[in-house]
Amino acid sequence: MRSDRGSRGVRKRWSDLTRPQRAVIVAAGVFEAVAKVAMLIDLRRRPAEQIRGPKQLWAATALVNTAGLAQVGYFVVGRKRES
Repeated sequence: MRSDRGSRGVRKRWSDLTRPQRAVIVAAGVFEAVAKVAMLIDLRRRPAEQIRGPKQLWAATALVNTAGLAQVGYFVVGRKRES
């Protein structure tokens, strides 16, 4: 009898997941890591006047956030459009 609990009362182990479920989790992790690295590289190279808000704050959100939302937000809102 398992005592591990998730949102539905049963927590699955990696070995309990189907192959497609594992693939989705791995793909999401890879996307999140690539987006985080791309954001941090862009932040490093881009001048501060081309970014909305402090660069350090954007970098901190990238390092703290693990859902990829900070990276999407940075590329959509955080960078100023070139005129």
